[in-house]
Amino acid sequence: MNRRLIGSAVGVFASAGLGAAMLPLRSHLSIATTGLVLVVPVVTGVVTGGFVAGLVSVAAGFLVYDFVFIPPYYTLPVRAAQNWVALGVYAVVMVLVARVVTGLGEARVASNARSANARHLFELSELLLADKPVPDLGQSIVQEVRESFGLSGVALLLSVDSRLEVVASSGTSVGEAELAQLRPGARVPVPLSTQSSGETVRLLALSASGRPVGLLVLRGVPNDRALLELLPTLANHLALALERAQLHERALHTEVLEESDRLRRALVGAVSHDLRTPLATIKVASSTLLNPTNTLSDTDTYELHSLIDLQADRLTRLVTNLLDMTRLEAGVLEIRKAPWPVLDLVAEAVAGIRPSLKEHQIEVLLPEQLPAVEVDHLLIGQVLTNLLDNANRHGPPGTPITVAGELDNGDLALSVADKGSGVPPGEREAVFESFVRFDTGGRAGLGLSLAKTFVEAHGGRIWIEDPPGGGARFVFTLPLAITNGTKS
Repeated sequence: MNRRLIGSAVGVFASAGLGAAMLPLRSHLSIATTGLVLVVPVVTGVVTGGFVAGLVSVAAGFLVYDFVFIPPYYTLPVRAAQNWVALGVYAVVMVLVARVVTGLGEARVASNARSANARHLFELSELLLADKPVPDLGQSIVQEVRESFGLSGVALLLSVDSRLEVVASSGTSVGEAELAQLRPGARVPVPLSTQSSGETVRLLALSASGRPVGLLVLRGVPNDRALLELLPTLANHLALALERAQLHERALHTEVLEESDRLRRALVGAVSHDLRTPLATIKVASSTLLNPTNTLSDTDTYELHSLIDLQADRLTRLVTNLLDMTRLEAGVLEIRKAPWPVLDLVAEAVAGIRPSLKEHQIEVLLPEQLPAVEVDHLLIGQVLTNLLDNANRHGPPGTPITVAGELDNGDLALSVADKGSGVPPGEREAVFESFVRFDTGGRAGLGLSLAKTFVEAHGGRIWIEDPPGGGARFVFTLPLAITNGTKS
């Protein structure tokens, strides 16, 4: 209303001002020229206040035109027929000009609104392309929709356990009473547009591929034709984005289930295979010792007891690896780093596995002045134990196992080498994966997979090399301990 009053006042004062400005030149101006000049107040009034203000400007211009510039002057009656024609043409043309200018203004406003809405839709489309889980995507949607279109509140409702629940909201949310009406089974019909607390509430159904996805509640929707035309397109974009996010989550869930099932089957197969040999050995040895009919010498008895002890250690390492894998999968593995001498780490690992190395000699080739490393000594000790056990199983009887170390680009590189058949280049990445079967007939267990995980948890890396004379050398790096602000 204020805009109309301002436009009307501008048109009236412009008509009066132009009339006063042309008055001294009245004798030199034709009636047609005066009428053309008085177009200006009409256009000014329309642009400022709209069509109604334009009509007021036409009336003001008409009065100025008749009263000041058409004889007899300063009177409204007109004597000459041609002057009546001039006034009539002026009035008709000015009304048409007001209508045309108003239409152009409305078209410009509508065009700007459509352009702004298209820009908002484009920005929203870019947001919807982001790979986010459904809750995060829903919150981004409601926030962006509310800010882009100037709404007082936006809420996203999705089906949760066959019930519509608010999963994300921005601004004024949906009340419990309103939510009860939206839930399936409610007896109160829900219109697509309602008046709530003086503001318009619109419900935007989201569906993709003919399947309902959710519901978008919009509060304070302006009576903007361009925006109302945009809502179906907006609904399609949101529905497709939500469907894509839901399908992505389902695919991830399916992949996790499939991977868990694969690991479970592999674990059962690996554990049953790895447990069978030591358990069978322990059973045979213990049964032999318990059989009263067997006459065993002290040497035979000692060997059987040693065999039981050896296989029990093997079972202990297997169970330790299984427990570590369980901790990793549960996400409860803690790394407690502290400075540790490298010689102590290696000596502890060698002492722990030495009873199992009856047919191998371990050669430790470490410089005496190696700096300390910043590690969790229990985890790195397990890495060394697993690598030594791997070398023990794959190296031919009587061959040495070599443990060496050297500085490598600010880190410490430790290696465990055997004289076995080596690892083919195409299998050197796969051996660090759990329960992988190879074309050569071998199978990767838990030990190397855990070794890789523990090393990488310390920021290091592990790889396989071909040592001189054949075999395989497993090399891994560890961070040096920091002393006085520098690595020792």
